[in-house]
Amino acid sequence: MIAENRDFNIIKGSGILPVSAAMRAGGCDQAQTVGEENMDMMTDTQSMKIHNQIVQSLTEGVIIIDFTGTIRYANPMASEILGIEKEKLLGGKFVTLFLAEPENDSFAQAVLDTIYDRSTGQSRIVDYHTASQVKQLRMMSSLFMDEEGNSAGITIVLSDLSELMELKDSLKAMEKISALNRQLDTRNKLLSKTFGQFLSDEIVSELLDTSGAPEPGGRKRTVTVMMSDLRGFTAMSERMEACSLISMLNHYLAVMTDAIQGRGGTIIEFLGDGIFAIFGAPVYTDSHAADAVAAALEMQASMDEINRWNAEHQYPRLEMGIGLDTGETIVGIIGSEKRMKYGAIGSHVNQCARIESYTTGGQVLISQSVREAAGIPLEVDKEMTVLPKGMDKEIVLSHVTGIGAPYNVHVAIQSNLPDELEEPVPVCFYRMDGKHIIEQPCYGGIIAAGRDCAFLETETQLELLENLQIQMGGRLLCKVMEKKSTQYLLQYTAIPFGYDVWIREHSGADLLSRTTMGKDSKKGKHKNG
Repeated sequence: MIAENRDFNIIKGSGILPVSAAMRAGGCDQAQTVGEENMDMMTDTQSMKIHNQIVQSLTEGVIIIDFTGTIRYANPMASEILGIEKEKLLGGKFVTLFLAEPENDSFAQAVLDTIYDRSTGQSRIVDYHTASQVKQLRMMSSLFMDEEGNSAGITIVLSDLSELMELKDSLKAMEKISALNRQLDTRNKLLSKTFGQFLSDEIVSELLDTSGAPEPGGRKRTVTVMMSDLRGFTAMSERMEACSLISMLNHYLAVMTDAIQGRGGTIIEFLGDGIFAIFGAPVYTDSHAADAVAAALEMQASMDEINRWNAEHQYPRLEMGIGLDTGETIVGIIGSEKRMKYGAIGSHVNQCARIESYTTGGQVLISQSVREAAGIPLEVDKEMTVLPKGMDKEIVLSHVTGIGAPYNVHVAIQSNLPDELEEPVPVCFYRMDGKHIIEQPCYGGIIAAGRDCAFLETETQLELLENLQIQMGGRLLCKVMEKKSTQYLLQYTAIPFGYDVWIREHSGADLLSRTTMGKDSKKGKHKNG
């Protein structure tokens, strides 16, 4: 039937697809438009030439298959899209060319569905495998009608959508990436907010910027180490209710945190009431030593406000000592795979802890290395030479009270010398090795006492900056600050609650309240030996 059709004879003889066939195929709008505009003006020969040029230049592939499964027509684009030479396509059997390839089942099924169901066409997007790539084709198949209106075969129009689909996939991928970036940003903000309560912003940023999981490891950095500690906190914690103690401590640590981070410091951890911080890592600055000194002075200056707040809440007065040391330290992630933290280790960390142990309430003691690294004039009240435990050489410590421009931070020195007692008060005291009591008791007499200091007279030979525990209304901790013959000036580091009663009993006056208020404190009188 197809061989007798005039349209097909033309196709077989010349390879030209007539406009009538193209129109009925339902997939060649360009041929239809040109054909309708010029049909009345051209001869059949001229029309066929034009149609041939149009079909040959289409960006879609066009093939015609009769109902015996023979491919009767294929334009050049069909051959290119399908990856089969045109000579092999024309006259070839559809079954032989396509059904033998299982990966092209979806393509073959779409063609067979049109052949089996001769009432409707098909429109699908299918994967098509060539020898070199996988394409995504849009197939539009419809019945091919002869001039008498009878079904003569099917016309298939193929559009290669591979690039468009790739673009679509790329857009989807970009949308997914954008969504993932938004999720990542949200996650990082959440992590920063959450862990920022436990770690400094600099440490959180370094961890988030680390590609992959953070691994233990460190690097050497010259930093300034800070150690601070509240005086008498252990004894205080034994007397206070837990919620009151935590409330007081949290308020104190919040103020200290602002002072440290305000000068670029990184808090490594809170050691109970103590603070361990470094300046110069993870973000390095040349001014880390000066920054640390300024931060320490601001911390001491803020203690007045902290104690006003404590008084309003009926909490005890706090005093703090701070030690600073500068030197090469290993900083980085320390720990195991199960538990890690950002930390700092090295001899200068240990030395800083030793320096802090020499401080009394209100003091900032710095090593010579801090003083040299600061590079800015410092106000120094006094210097002392000490031999820290575990070290083989002495170090010089400076009691700093101020730092010049551009910081301009200064702390006033409070001089509260003790008031002379009418009679010496016998006391039993113990020398201390660090925080441990040496069991051998010692004896002496308190000849002058004040709010935070006293003069002790004893035949026991004591060392400067030595720590003592004395029974004065409870366990009073103090440090030897000055020595004159058998008399020693003691600076209190932890005052028991019973000290106020003790001082009243032995002086006949409320010296503790009077000196605390700072009203007309008499300068202490003591024997010069």
